[in-house]
Amino acid sequence: MAEQKTADALEDMVPSLLQLANNDAYLIHRGRFVDLDILVEIGATSYQVHIDHGRIANCDRNPLPLRPWTFAIRGSADTWRRFWQPIPEPQFHDIFALVKRGGFRIEGNTYPLMQNLLYFKDVLAAPRQHFAGR
Repeated sequence: MAEQKTADALEDMVPSLLQLANNDAYLIHRGRFVDLDILVEIGATSYQVHIDHGRIANCDRNPLPLRPWTFAIRGSADTWRRFWQPIPEPQFHDIFALVKRGGFRIEGNTYPLMQNLLYFKDVLAAPRQHFAGR
């Protein structure tokens, strides 16, 4: 029951990336060369996020199974919730710390991720502002 409540609370987090990331002019400037689709998976729910020159163009929940993406970041709902806390606890502060501890899996072509690492880290951490506002 608690896992379902956490998952329901997180449903709005990935779509909120549109507003949170697109309202940050510096973040858009940093990602101006990023033009691709990524898959963010929170438990059993997938989101395909299309990034168009640093702007989050759209975010589709549970996209078609064969829709292509460049890379995917997958984790449990509880792991994402802990990652998105305003001040995450140790080992939940960074996507690679979570990969190391087994909380996240990164799949696909990681070359664009590494080329634009600070951009993607900031985009994925943007929902922390949402939790901080509560």
